[in-house]
Amino acid sequence: MKILMLTPYVPYPPSSGGQVRTYNLLKHLSKNNKITLVCLYKDQQEKKYFSKLIPYCQTIYFCQRSPHPWTLRNIFKSIFSLKPFLIVRNYSNEAERILKKILEEEIFDIIHAETFYIMPHLPKTDIPIFLLEQTIEYQVYQHFVNSLNPIIRPFFLLDILKLKIWEKNYWKKALMVGAVSENDRGIINHISPRINPVIIPNGAGEDMIVKELNKKNLNKPIILFLGNFSWLQNTEAANYLIQKIIPLAKKELTSAKFIIAGQNAESKIGLPKEDNLEVIDIKQDENEKVKKIYRGSSIFIAPIFGPGGTRLKILAAMASGIPVISTKIGIAGLSLRNKKDVLIANSPDEFIKSIKEIIKNKKSYQSIRENAYKLIKEKYSWQSIAQKLESIYYNIRI
Repeated sequence: MKILMLTPYVPYPPSSGGQVRTYNLLKHLSKNNKITLVCLYKDQQEKKYFSKLIPYCQTIYFCQRSPHPWTLRNIFKSIFSLKPFLIVRNYSNEAERILKKILEEEIFDIIHAETFYIMPHLPKTDIPIFLLEQTIEYQVYQHFVNSLNPIIRPFFLLDILKLKIWEKNYWKKALMVGAVSENDRGIINHISPRINPVIIPNGAGEDMIVKELNKKNLNKPIILFLGNFSWLQNTEAANYLIQKIIPLAKKELTSAKFIIAGQNAESKIGLPKEDNLEVIDIKQDENEKVKKIYRGSSIFIAPIFGPGGTRLKILAAMASGIPVISTKIGIAGLSLRNKKDVLIANSPDEFIKSIKEIIKNKKSYQSIRENAYKLIKEKYSWQSIAQKLESIYYNIRI
């Protein structure tokens, strides 16, 4: 099958959620299909990753978008047009020209668009389009606006409305829509009842899955939160951990050490003031460092309260063989059972209680990590996810 894959980012290195997803899909879909990739970049340095994608793509096009999203030009263009800011900041004239040329010269069986805001680059076409929504974008943006000073929030309300209208419009333009979780599928169906999305979940990369579950030292537990701190939800979670959980831990978990790690950790979170906390900065392409930090930890903690998508960090922790303690929102979209595959906590006291219980009860600790690890292998492997996606492609073509 000939697939035209569109992404609003370069899918390498596999560091952010979208990059992890697309890179692994390309890796597995390329075994049985011919893929043409059109992706957007904003930094010239990203071109060095071209060679990393060649093994999985027949043809690759890197198209430049605005390197600095928050320019006056982009802001005014959004204010004085019907386009929401997300569309304006991710628009590439080069991508529009290239896609027009490609579709005039070649025939594809399917167009796969990762996120709706890459779709405005497409000319009118009869080729079936599969749109995968990695999250419900207007909800993520709404959450961001809610975090702002109440005085300036009204200035963003029109943009949220425009974003919701555009997102809904592109759901209708696609022949089929995919969501990464049951929760997102339900939201799309509620907003547009005629659309019944299929679920194509996220997974854990083979490189994250440990070969065996090594013994952990629970007398001196290392409690980890890892993420990309360019995203508001991750910054909120880290601040919640620092301000509300760690002060309690100093009194009740005196032997525990906390680690907050990820891209932009130091610039967004700052250097730690607590002696039981370490903040580790991870560069975009330091995948081995990510694996080492996961595997050196005892517990993964995710005090996430922001909406959208499924959490690749949760899956990575499960694949690494460390139990997860998360809010209910943090595991939304994942088929996880409380006290079987994961521990759910929704307040500082509940997080502390869960940590204390699991480090004292070694049988429970081992059971949860084993169940989660088994689930990764059975349900959240990229190979099985790519196979499901291929079957959907074939159904669309019929």
